[in-house]
Amino acid sequence: MGRDAGVRYELLSLLLSYPSDDILDGRAEMAAAAATLPAGRPRDAIGRFLDHFLATSRLALRQDYVETFDLQKRSSLYLTFFTHGDTRKRGQGLLRLKRLYRAAGFVLEGGELPDYLPLVLEFAAHDRRHGEWVLREHRVGLELLHTHLREKGSRYAGLLEAVRAGLPALGLAELVEVRRLAVNGPPREEVGLEPFAPPEVMPGLGARP
Repeated sequence: MGRDAGVRYELLSLLLSYPSDDILDGRAEMAAAAATLPAGRPRDAIGRFLDHFLATSRLALRQDYVETFDLQKRSSLYLTFFTHGDTRKRGQGLLRLKRLYRAAGFVLEGGELPDYLPLVLEFAAHDRRHGEWVLREHRVGLELLHTHLREKGSRYAGLLEAVRAGLPALGLAELVEVRRLAVNGPPREEVGLEPFAPPEVMPGLGARP
């Protein structure tokens, strides 16, 4: 069971990442790994996405990814944005995540912020117990992201369904928060305050290759 969860999280991390040449070169291997997953909703959702992933051109996959995740804040892959916006409270959450990764021996590479969903999923593949704790902590953000992708008719909604399938159902307080944020959006920082994250969690971010 533990190995199955690790494979599932690793596949989801790769499929929710920008489709670089390295990832696209490994499509056949990902399909083979997905076939080893136990029967159920996560395997079905990943399989449906992989059917599309294998049959679609590199250019089309990249265009779809950028249009889905890079051009719309409502489909941001940075989980703390949904609940904290670009506020100093978000910065505190990012710093806490970075410290958790360091304590677990998980090395951050590539310049992404620690709340980037593919990175969180990679961490869950590395350390299931703490990784799933991070996913549960950001359950509201995951729900908002899944809802938006589903409303857009995006194929990526199935991958979010596979992420959510391994987590507890939303509690009443979380449902209320999801509805509130869906209407009002994330909080905004007051004018004149410092940037949302300290320098130690904001390495330079490069452009898409």
